[in-house]
Amino acid sequence: MKDFGDCTFCGGEVEAKQIEYDYRRMERLLVISNVPTGVCRQCGEKYFKPEVLKRMDQAYHDVFDRHQEPERVLEVPAVSF
Repeated sequence: MKDFGDCTFCGGEVEAKQIEYDYRRMERLLVISNVPTGVCRQCGEKYFKPEVLKRMDQAYHDVFDRHQEPERVLEVPAVSF
């Protein structure tokens, strides 16, 4: 049984993977590891189940609104184009 249907963009096969996802919101960035995701093998489009999106949103609010300590803090370089 497939967890995800075919890609809605290119029709490619979508496979279940665990990825690291850059969750961006209101000019803030939270890197979330081990996110269960469907990824198109052809074009790379990502698909998330509703419960995964809710957990990512919860993690964002835990760190930025409830001031819970993240597992790690990264230093990220930034430049203008």
